[in-house]
Amino acid sequence: MKDEETKTTILKLLQEIAPDIDPEELGMDDNIREVFGIDSFDFLQLIISLDKEFGITTPEEDYGKITTLRSLLTYVKTSK
Repeated sequence: MKDEETKTTILKLLQEIAPDIDPEELGMDDNIREVFGIDSFDFLQLIISLDKEFGITTPEEDYGKITTLRSLLTYVKTSK
């Protein structure tokens, strides 16, 4: 999967968690939790969706590495 396809998929998953927010407004280095107002439960839902969609496993100790769209793309790419 190419980076742009991965980004589109991630934005789709974010849209499912925060349907009132336009994910296209998220900058590559914006804090996902702050911009979308995502709480711990929503963040966990995002992680579960990412794991399922991309066939990866994200250990709890890696949650802190996923703060921006850029870090999320890098994490998904390196976890495959």
